Amino acid sequence: MATNEVDSKPYRAPAVRSPSIGEMSDMAKALGFNMSPEELTEYQGVVSTFLAGYDQLEDLPEPQLPVKYPRTPGYRPKLEDNPNNAWYWRTDIKGALSGKLTGKRLGIKDSIAVAGVPMMDGSRLLEGYTPEYDATVVARILDEGGHIIGKTACEDLCLSGSSFTNAKHPVTNPYDTTRTSGGSSSGSAALVAKGAIDMALGGDQGGSIRIPASFCGIVGLKPTYGLVPYTGAVSLDQNLDHIGPMASNVYDCALLLEAIAGYDNGLDPRQPPNMDIPMYTTMLTCDLSTIKIGILKEGFEQCNTNVEAKIRHAIQMLQKEGATVDEISVPMHLDGLKIASVVLFEGGYETMFRGFGFSSCFGGHYTTSLQDALARGFKDNPNDISPPLKQLCFIGEHNRRQYHHRYYSKARNLGCVLRQAYDEVLKSCDVFVMPTIKYTAPQLPGAGVAEMQNRAPVNSNLAQFNITGHPALSINSGFVDGLPVGMMIVGKRFDDAMVLRVAHAYEKLRDSV
Repeated sequence: MATNEVDSKPYRAPAVRSPSIGEMSDMAKALGFNMSPEELTEYQGVVSTFLAGYDQLEDLPEPQLPVKYPRTPGYRPKLEDNPNNAWYWRTDIKGALSGKLTGKRLGIKDSIAVAGVPMMDGSRLLEGYTPEYDATVVARILDEGGHIIGKTACEDLCLSGSSFTNAKHPVTNPYDTTRTSGGSSSGSAALVAKGAIDMALGGDQGGSIRIPASFCGIVGLKPTYGLVPYTGAVSLDQNLDHIGPMASNVYDCALLLEAIAGYDNGLDPRQPPNMDIPMYTTMLTCDLSTIKIGILKEGFEQCNTNVEAKIRHAIQMLQKEGATVDEISVPMHLDGLKIASVVLFEGGYETMFRGFGFSSCFGGHYTTSLQDALARGFKDNPNDISPPLKQLCFIGEHNRRQYHHRYYSKARNLGCVLRQAYDEVLKSCDVFVMPTIKYTAPQLPGAGVAEMQNRAPVNSNLAQFNITGHPALSINSGFVDGLPVGMMIVGKRFDDAMVLRVAHAYEKLRDSV
């Protein structure tokens, strides 16, 4: 029988390793602290004592987003089975036996998690990551009987309005494969336009649903900020993040919105808790007799003349059907792209590359496995990100070092003023309209940062409504030289039903000709 007894607990690996004296010295220099070796040793002991408490945190079970329906991992399609390079991954996930989306084939943008299915968000940084959770919108689609047949290709961490930055292949336009499909929800739009799926989810931080919807000739809605939960999707900046429906027609767009909209029980702080979600499909009507439509003057500045002609013809059709139409003006609209771009670039840098998907002020559900994957990816492979992302990193880091992100703060303040300006004109009209993009889809670029920058779509009418939160929908209003032209309809916050109603009325008029 052993006579010596060990009083101490058995060894366990610490959750968080204590810093060495060398690491303490490096941190002190970075923080601007001038400390003696004795002070560093003293602080090392204090820090180590605090970090020992992380073992208790490590032992607590972490809440997880639910996964209800069985699935297999699926597969990466061969090039010959991947039209326009628009699929990232193919799946076969069936939800409930009945519901709003029974019989509908759906694609999910690859920035939105589907449990057990690889997700790379268009980027080498995340390649090899498989989430263990369903995003809330994915769970709601399956609960309503939707059939998810794949993850759609998107741009590298979703930071591009074009479709050439995906780490696998550029996504080409269904109407001309030498041209961009638009981004960053590039694959979602291309597959809807090809008829490969009935509906898709897109994400939109600066136009990423509406740009590809315009270039591919489909319907894409950036809903009111907070209407659709973002839980379980990769964030760029929580003040700009939107998930929305994309479809070939307005009815299906409204139907998908019905399925995914609504409060997420506090998991997404972007959402107000008292939302009333209507049956959007029952509110679609062709009666325009009481509808007032504004034509946003500034939205047409420097527009291609042929594109402008298509939009104005669409407006005339609405007017002939009984809508009241008047020109309106929001001069600050012309400043809106720069305001929103500062938030996107500086906020995106802090969120993606310093917070690895989240900020410390975020009040909702954190997906820690995604944080780990992004952190590993950026630390191991920073050179693998796309030229637009490298541009974002330079801009974000420079403004952090030299200007402590004061212009981010100013841009957020100006965003409130811009929101009030749109709210003011919406007192005199139900919606207002303008071109989604002021030209048709450009050619895909060759190599070179300058050419990529020149060929990237300029979203001069789009990012404004990410920072103000107004619902904005793109619908095809015709073709110029065989390429689609999109008209954008913007409405009051949380009156997405009116935006869909006007779009539906126009769609019926357009298709009756």
